[in-house]
Amino acid sequence: MSDENKPGEAAEIDAGVNPEAKAEETVTVEELIVRLEAEKADMNGQILRLLADLDNTRKRADRQISEARVYAIEKFAADLLSVSDNLARALDALPESERAGLTDAGKNLLGGIEMTAKELNTALSRHGVVPVAADPGAPFDPNVHQAVAQIPSDQPSGTIAQLFQPGWRIGDRTLRAAMVAVSTGPAN
Repeated sequence: MSDENKPGEAAEIDAGVNPEAKAEETVTVEELIVRLEAEKADMNGQILRLLADLDNTRKRADRQISEARVYAIEKFAADLLSVSDNLARALDALPESERAGLTDAGKNLLGGIEMTAKELNTALSRHGVVPVAADPGAPFDPNVHQAVAQIPSDQPSGTIAQLFQPGWRIGDRTLRAAMVAVSTGPAN
């Protein structure tokens, strides 16, 4: 046999393109297969890492879009809370005992303020802005309540004794903490 390989002998294959390198780098079929398998495994690993990175990027983008939908009105809603507070103060300024003695015009004005406050709270709730529970006797939660005083009360120690200003949440975030007095327990 002239230039052809004899059966059972390892064939030598040209690994390079350069004619000068041809003489220096001749590789057997087995070596070439091992080298190509290693490259294949490396490329498969790279592809898997890229696919995982792509999937993580997609999940992160989906989460950011979802959060943007929920929290897009956060600053606007925070600005409207002072309007809600002012309407509540206006309603609280007139004691229940004096409401019966109002003129028709006064009763209409009071009814308009009540309807406006109710509509504002309904609109806020429709967009995911809800009040924080801060009823007397409820447990104090520093994540949603801001303690401004500690006072003796009929409520158990460590619970809310009095609400000074309502708090609000949007989604999972506290938009404004409820300002409360925390009970120190019954007075001696």
